[in-house]
Formats: sequence, structure tokens, C-alpha cells
Amino acid sequence: MLALIQTLIYALDIYWWIVVLAVVFSWLYAFRVINSSNQFVSMIGNGLYQMTEPLFGRIRRLLPDLGGIDISPIIVLLAIYFLQRFLATTVAQAVL
Repeated sequence: MLALIQTLIYALDIYWWIVVLAVVFSWLYAFRVINSSNQFVSMIGNGLYQMTEPLFGRIRRLLPDLGGIDISPIIVLLAIYFLQRFLATTVAQAVL
């Protein structure tokens, strides 16, 4: 059971990095630092979008309109942190 908890923590850690990469990529894309017509860049952006948008979209529907400021990645990162701590402390201690 402990191995399953550790695997979930690692999976959440990987998704945390995917969220961070998606945010950085969106900034680079918005400020035209990267070439959006490049096929490789487009594939990376599309992959990051498909991995993060289902969760971001659900959170955006729950949040009030903040005038163009998207805080859904921050909420996702906080939720990932909370789940990791919850799994590492509460659930792992209950299993042991």
C-alpha cells in the first residue's frame, strides 16, 4: 500500500511540472518569444494544452471573472501540494 501512495505522490509531482511548463510556455507564446509557426513548438504547446486544459477549464468555470487574470494554474499547484502532503502524512501514517 505504501508503494501505491509513493507512486501517486510521484505522479502528482510529474503533473506539477507539466503545469509549470504549460504556464511558462503560455507566457513565451503570449510574448512571442517562441515561433508559433514551428511544427515542433506547436506540438509541444498542443500537448501541454491537452494535458492541463481539462483541469484548468473546470476550475475556471468555478471562479469569478477576474478581468483576464487566470489563477487556475495556481489553484491546481496548491491542490497538488495539498494532496501530496495529505498522502505523505495522513494516509501513509494510517497505513503504517
